[in-house]
Amino acid sequence: MTKIRSRLRERRPAIVESLREAVQPARLLLVAKTALAVGLAWWIAPHMPGVTQEYPYYAPLGALVSMYPTLMGSVRSGLQTLLGLAAGIGLATVVVLTVGPTWWTIPIVVGVGVLLSGTGWFGSGKEYVPIAALFVLIVGGQDADDYSLGYLTQMAVGVIVGLLVNIVIAPAPTTLVAAARVESFRQQLSDHLHDIGYAVTESWPPENEQWVEDAASLADTTTSLRAALAEADDSRRANPRAWGRRADTQHIHDELARLDRIAHLIRDIADATADTIWDRPGALPLDPQLPEPLSAACHAVADAIALDDSTTADAHRTRAEAARAIRLLLQTVDTRTIDVGRTMGTGVLSAMHLRRILILTGADDEPDESDDSESDD
Repeated sequence: MTKIRSRLRERRPAIVESLREAVQPARLLLVAKTALAVGLAWWIAPHMPGVTQEYPYYAPLGALVSMYPTLMGSVRSGLQTLLGLAAGIGLATVVVLTVGPTWWTIPIVVGVGVLLSGTGWFGSGKEYVPIAALFVLIVGGQDADDYSLGYLTQMAVGVIVGLLVNIVIAPAPTTLVAAARVESFRQQLSDHLHDIGYAVTESWPPENEQWVEDAASLADTTTSLRAALAEADDSRRANPRAWGRRADTQHIHDELARLDRIAHLIRDIADATADTIWDRPGALPLDPQLPEPLSAACHAVADAIALDDSTTADAHRTRAEAARAIRLLLQTVDTRTIDVGRTMGTGVLSAMHLRRILILTGADDEPDESDDSESDD
């Protein structure tokens, strides 16, 4: 019981975050539109002509599968579902017109359907290939023709209703949300580098290991941001609410690519520093003279990462101070290498990566170190 409570406490932040995501305005709008589309589809379905009205329950299902956070996502999902259904019905029709549904033909058809669903031709509708084939053979039975027609038609009705609802109540483009998350990631990277700077000057070895775990999670954050940005681009396509607005998001993609490179460099610094701190296999010793200049360089470069505009005078000074801190770290590395006759592995790697990070934080230029030349003399 104690272990269960402990795990719940550890997972509480993730649970709270999940609940917060579930009640975001965009998600609540999708909930309302889905409920509306399902209700409309169920209202329309009994009024369809011929035998199709005998299968009204498939219309709400079609509306449900067609609802997606973006308009183009709804179009793709709906069409792919109908394509998967048609393929499954086609497989079942071949059996009905030949040997008929038996104890051995049904498993074979389902197996072929599963095989086809793995080709990637049907997208989100891939699961409906074997499902449609199975339903037609088992549920349709002697009325397989009427069932197939009703099944496909009512699903199409639901998909059309869902698309119309998504067009009339178009979802808001999520470009600004994605851009804000990318901006937040930049601050997160700055905080991580500050944490490394604090860690190397703590009591040895540092008691706090959270900075290592946080650095390791940067790759997952980047993956999540790429997905969010791809969805943001998708949210603009064919969306009436995006018409007349600036459509170019390339600058956000470029910023994320730059931050991804910085994240990789920070992870390398964190890994090398952690190896040294806890004497892991392959670690190189950290000279006692290096923690202070290494910490100072990490903090200075972290300040440069946090800059939202690298072209201002304050930004220029911040980057110049970071360049100076890196140069002092390199000077310490060079001096200690000569004094003790040993490679300062962690110091060299960290200095190289910090220098690369500083270059990446600039507006396509390298930091000017001339401003602080007098202060070094």
